Amino acid sequence: MRIIAGQWSGVPLATVGKGDPGAHLRPTPDRVRESLFSMLTHRGVIEGAHVLDLFAGTGSLGFEALSRGAKAAVFVENGRVGQKLIAENTQKLDARDQVQVMRGDATRPMAWAGAPFDLVFLDPPYGKGLGEKALIAVRDWCAPDTLIVWEENAAMTPPAGYAPLDQRRFGSTYVTLLELA
Repeated sequence: MRIIAGQWSGVPLATVGKGDPGAHLRPTPDRVRESLFSMLTHRGVIEGAHVLDLFAGTGSLGFEALSRGAKAAVFVENGRVGQKLIAENTQKLDARDQVQVMRGDATRPMAWAGAPFDLVFLDPPYGKGLGEKALIAVRDWCAPDTLIVWEENAAMTPPAGYAPLDQRRFGSTYVTLLELA
């Protein structure tokens, strides 16, 4: 797994290795990330964005956005293995000034006093209904024109208050783009 484009293009990210089976770490494959970021670049949402990466795992989506010009990223991860991988990647990319890690459950509302997020990545463990809960929990953290990228193993219907913009299938992965309704 590596950064695909931008200032850190080609830099390999920390590997999951054996990981933690209970953590459900499943990094977004390079091919899916490449297609996804092509969509995001076309929409002009990355440059200068404040990014929220929910169920961050390794942080590959947030770090890719930073590499391509996002201003800052907040990674929400409750697993120790994922938190360790995000810390390794932050150090490897020398991104401490752009990164904040929130150690907590993305499905439970938390306090956030920073700038609203422009771009949200949502990559929950597949098939557990956690994406809907997370969207409800972070709704107040979003700017009015926030773009949400939801990755799942099935086509997802957004919860009330969110409107679908686009949905694409990449093998067994579905990527749904949403905005606040």
